[in-house]
Amino acid sequence: MKLFAKGLLLIAIPSAVELALLGVVFDTQGQAALAAKRAENTQQILWQANSLVDPLLREAARVRTGIVLEDPSFIDRHAVWTEFADRITLLARMVADNPPQLARVERMRDAAYAWRKEAGDIADALRMGHSAPFAQVAGNGMPPEIETVREVLGDFIAEETRLDEARAAMLRETRERQQDALIFAVVGSMLIWAFTAMAFARNVGVRLAALGANAERLGDGAPLAPPLTGNDEIAALDAVLHQTSARLRVAEREQAALKAQLQARAADLASANEHLRQESQDNEMFIYSVSHDLRSPLVNLQGFSKELQVSCDDLRAQVAAVGLPEHEYREMAEVLDGDVDESLQFLRQAVSRAAAIIDALLRLSRAGRLEYRWQRVNVARLVERVLGGLAEERAQAARIEVGELPPAWGDPAALEQIFGNLIENALRHLDPARPGRVEIGALAAGGESAGEPGKSTGKDSGKTEAGEPGERTRTYFVRDNGVGIAQAYLPKLFRAFQRLHGGESPGQGTGLALARRIAERHGGRIWVESTEGAGSTFFVALPDQPLRTT
Repeated sequence: MKLFAKGLLLIAIPSAVELALLGVVFDTQGQAALAAKRAENTQQILWQANSLVDPLLREAARVRTGIVLEDPSFIDRHAVWTEFADRITLLARMVADNPPQLARVERMRDAAYAWRKEAGDIADALRMGHSAPFAQVAGNGMPPEIETVREVLGDFIAEETRLDEARAAMLRETRERQQDALIFAVVGSMLIWAFTAMAFARNVGVRLAALGANAERLGDGAPLAPPLTGNDEIAALDAVLHQTSARLRVAEREQAALKAQLQARAADLASANEHLRQESQDNEMFIYSVSHDLRSPLVNLQGFSKELQVSCDDLRAQVAAVGLPEHEYREMAEVLDGDVDESLQFLRQAVSRAAAIIDALLRLSRAGRLEYRWQRVNVARLVERVLGGLAEERAQAARIEVGELPPAWGDPAALEQIFGNLIENALRHLDPARPGRVEIGALAAGGESAGEPGKSTGKDSGKTEAGEPGERTRTYFVRDNGVGIAQAYLPKLFRAFQRLHGGESPGQGTGLALARRIAERHGGRIWVESTEGAGSTFFVALPDQPLRTT
């Protein structure tokens, strides 16, 4: 049975018993009210009966006085009998449900009206002057009719007195029954409610306790007690608990398996990271060693190329002094001034190119090994130094605007390399078809530029990024209106030795890679948004407070 049905029974059974008890109470209350009404009616009847004979006695006294004085005016034939008629009629109505008493009332009425007829005859005789026949009426005795009324009235009052006593006793008994019924109803209702509540608590409370115990066992991870029987909501909840327990056990087994797999993968990842760290360290050492070892041959090549140039100059002077024939002198001059001089020039250019590449490799190698001096960096002053170090023709190639630049946390020299590379990159790729413009600023806390709202790139715009941002970072940007970057080139923009626009761009192609390396070591990142033909914006996110681990 459902809890709702049990609750309805819990309410319905005591309510039905209470209704029955209330019916008993109402019945006894009705009986008490009826007994009280009858007792009150008896009192009213006694009062009316006791006042019934007085008008007759007063009329008898008037008749006697009228006879003695032979004056019919003392005999009232209307007022007294009107009062008596009202009283006797009311009394008859009040005892209409008691036939013996009603018969006594009728006898009193008949006797009274007989006396009325006799009093009327006396009054008529007195008015005609015949008073002798009624001399006996003027005696001390009462007329027989009034005596009859008084005797019947005495019997009537005696009977009503007996009925009054009986009805008073019945009223007391009825009120006692009413009080007993009320007490029984209250106590019985309380007992029934208590018994029903105990039965419900014994049934539902035990099941709820078992359900709560199973819930605690489920929370503690202990095995559950056997499922509860029945088809109510408690049994359904207990079934859900058992299903949840079974699913949790399955989930725990799966979690254990996944944890083992995760630990194995974590060990593999740690091993791979250690291997990668070792390889990165080996690569840096290799780059440093190779770069350092290549410097000596390049210096030798550069020195010997100068020696060869000096020797060629000496040989050219000796050939001119020997006085060779004209055609031999031209042939020798063509060899010395043409092929040999051009070869020496190509050799010197190749040596300079190789030296620049070696310097770039050394800078990349040092970027991963250099110990930073962490401090609060005034980025505005740092950018001012970078702009002050630009060549005059490069600085005048574009209008450079510097916005508000909040401080950052990092190494001043390293951060100067980042902004120097970004600014050099912006000036290097200006569009000669329009006046150049470079803007340097920082994004506000809401993600918008300090001088311009966040800029949406069009369908030809591209975005690429390197690294992930750290906590509490500040984002700076360098925006230009240059030639922009093609979509195809964006994915490899931050790789080393990648040069923009093929071989047309000057430099070794390591500036952005170096900037990315430095930003990542600071716990930040660098990315670009660009539209080909419209310009590019390079963003760099740097910490504005000390990192948790440095």
